[in-house]
This record gives sequence, C-alpha cells and structure tokens, in this order.
Amino acid sequence: MTPEASMGAVKQRAAQFSVFSNTCLTAFKLVVWTITGSVSILSEALHSGIDLVAAVMAYAAVRRSRHPADADHQFGHGKFESLSGLAEGALIMVAVVMIAWSALDRVFTHHSPLAHPGLGMLVMAVSAVVNVFVSRMLFRVARKSDSVALEADAWHLRTDVWTSLGVLVGMAAISLGRRLGVAGIDALDPVIALGVAAVITNAAWDIMARSWGHLVDHSLPQEEISLIETLLQDHYPELAGYHRLRTRKAGAQRYIDLHVVVPGEESVARAHFLCDHLETDLKLLLREAEVLIHVEPKGSDG
Repeated sequence: MTPEASMGAVKQRAAQFSVFSNTCLTAFKLVVWTITGSVSILSEALHSGIDLVAAVMAYAAVRRSRHPADADHQFGHGKFESLSGLAEGALIMVAVVMIAWSALDRVFTHHSPLAHPGLGMLVMAVSAVVNVFVSRMLFRVARKSDSVALEADAWHLRTDVWTSLGVLVGMAAISLGRRLGVAGIDALDPVIALGVAAVITNAAWDIMARSWGHLVDHSLPQEEISLIETLLQDHYPELAGYHRLRTRKAGAQRYIDLHVVVPGEESVARAHFLCDHLETDLKLLLREAEVLIHVEPKGSDG
C-alpha cells in the first residue's frame, strides 16, 4: 500500500469513529432532555445531531477525496473535502437558529421547572470526556493528512466540549441554587443555551471561511508561498529567474504553477532535468503538491 493510500485509510477510520461517537452522544442527550426538560441540554442534543450530520459528511468527503483523478475530475477530488467543510459550517448555523429559538421561547413562555439537573450534569460530563478524546484523535489525523474535512469535524467536537462544560456548570449552579433556595435560578438554563449558540456561531464562521477559500481557489498561505520562493532562489544561478507563480489548494491537494527562466544557451535536456529537480523539491517541501512548470529562455518576452 502506498503512503497516500495508507493515510487515506487512516482518515477514513477516523471519520467512521467520529460518526459512531456522535450517534451515541446524540441519542444519550435526547433521552436526558426528555427526562429533564432542559433547553440547554436540548441545545446540546441539537449540537451533537449537527455534529453527527457533519461527521457523516466528513466521512463521505474523505472517501470521495481518496479517488484518483479521472476523466470527469482531471484535477482530482480534493474539493469534496472543502465542500464538506462549507456545508458543515452552514449546518452549525442552522443549529444556532434552533438553539436560540428554543432558548428565547423558554425565556418568554412559561415552562415546567427543570427535572433532575444532576442527570443533566452526568450527560454533559460524559459528552465532554468522549469529545475530548475523539477531537484530539481527529486533530492528529487532520494534521498528518492535511484534511480540511476532518479538521472541521474536530472543531465541531472541540466546540461541543466547551459548550458541554458550560451546560454542566449551569446544571450544577441550578442544582446548588435550588438547595440554597435561590429564586428564579432555572432562568439560568436558557441563558446558557444562548451562550452555546454564540460560541458555535464563531466556530461555524471560521470553518466556512477556510472552506470557501479553497472552493474559490484562494492562493496558499503567505508562509507557504515564502517557502516556495526561498526554494526557487536557492536554485540560482541554475535559474535565471522565475515569474507568474500561482498557487491554490483543494482539500489536502496543493497546486503550484510557474514560469522559470533558464540561460538562453541551456539545452532542452538540461532544462528538462532542472524542471524535474524543482518539481521533486517542491513536492518534498509541500505535501501532496501538484507542480506545473513552464520554461522560458533568458531574454524571451514570455
């Protein structure tokens, strides 16, 4: 198995595990919501449900992105990961609206008091622990494979950790407030839910912005472009110069094309050897890079 195929298999297993964990947590939270009636736990159940949909999308995108280039997708399938990331961010925004609506309804409409806040604390603690483990695993695989879909999925779960801890603290405060006879302490529940909505809105925006950049062929980050330019300059005086450097990214796949200028007396064979050497060095410098080089003799108007 090639290193690329091996990494693709690792990415796929990570996505499968995320689907499994999100399915279990979503079901667990929904059961506890029906028992407690807590809108903040409902918000967390909706959040996990969106995480589940996102995990399924990430799994599908990772599988699709592993396919080699074909007649219909001659530049490969990397943008399926970027498309997945954009859709995941949009799904989080849908969850935000649902959470905010439920919270405001509880603020302005009379509802029965929360039941069994201790059970709510338990489900939030379990959720936080599980998602810490799964998100760390996803981040690790995403860094190794440069997968935007898995990174988006990891951020989904990391955000869920933060919001679960917030709800846990809220449930604990409500439980303690009841013991101390604090009036209106249950009003803390929808306030926490609105806080959850605010936190995940920020995460959704970040994910969508990055994915959108891939889909509209935004150039590589400036630090990566600087690495490319330094590598090219290290090949002087074999090169007489370079220009028209263009870059973009689709999923984990980077695309680099440029014009290099060689001395006018250089043979075709030597220029070809130099281009092969540059292509190899660029692929070693930046993972999964596709490189296209156009050669011009010094003094040409291009």
